[in-house]
Amino acid sequence: MHRILITEDEPRIAAFVKKGLSAQGFMTEVATTGESAITMVLNSDFDLMILDLGLPDKDGHEVIEALRGQGAVLPIIILSARDDIGDKVTGLNAGADDYLTKPFRFEELLARVNARLRQTAGHSQTPEAEQVLRAGDVVLNLLTRQVQVGRKTIDLPAREFTLAEVLFRHSGQVLSREQLLDQVWGYDYSPGSNIVDVYVGYLRKKLGNDLIETVRGMGYRLRG
Repeated sequence: MHRILITEDEPRIAAFVKKGLSAQGFMTEVATTGESAITMVLNSDFDLMILDLGLPDKDGHEVIEALRGQGAVLPIIILSARDDIGDKVTGLNAGADDYLTKPFRFEELLARVNARLRQTAGHSQTPEAEQVLRAGDVVLNLLTRQVQVGRKTIDLPAREFTLAEVLFRHSGQVLSREQLLDQVWGYDYSPGSNIVDVYVGYLRKKLGNDLIETVRGMGYRLRG
């Protein structure tokens, strides 16, 4: 049974993540400070850590650097409200394996946890394959959070990038507006909102009008 350390000082979020992971069969513990997280990782046998950046005593980046500097190799998934590209690049360069922004859907966090555990076990794709998603001449780089359209590189705002990532991960599948709302906006949306249509429009202008197909009465589909 895999053991996961949740490093989060917000009780509501920590309890939500702990309850969800426990229901999936994981053993979980919670650390509320950076120092306690470092001590727990170095003195116990955790398989993965979920890490908030805004801890009361240390910035999460310092926690990662301290752990990597002392030889800790467990996968680290950053779970943070910071959606600035600089924070994401800093975290990944410091040694984090993945970055998920708040608000989030538990299903996506679970998928990323399972992917990192599979990688550790040696059953995943190569790191390069995991970090790059393609559709036609458009390339989505999950590490740099940039999009390549032909020879042009585009930086997308955080929410647009998340929407693009969901569509790319389900290339060829029809996703309803409700599914996209659930996966991209989580609990941070109004069910009657047309926000999905607005953001699909943004992506079409930047990635090409033909890339995202409207399936009448059903939703949207990314052309592979």
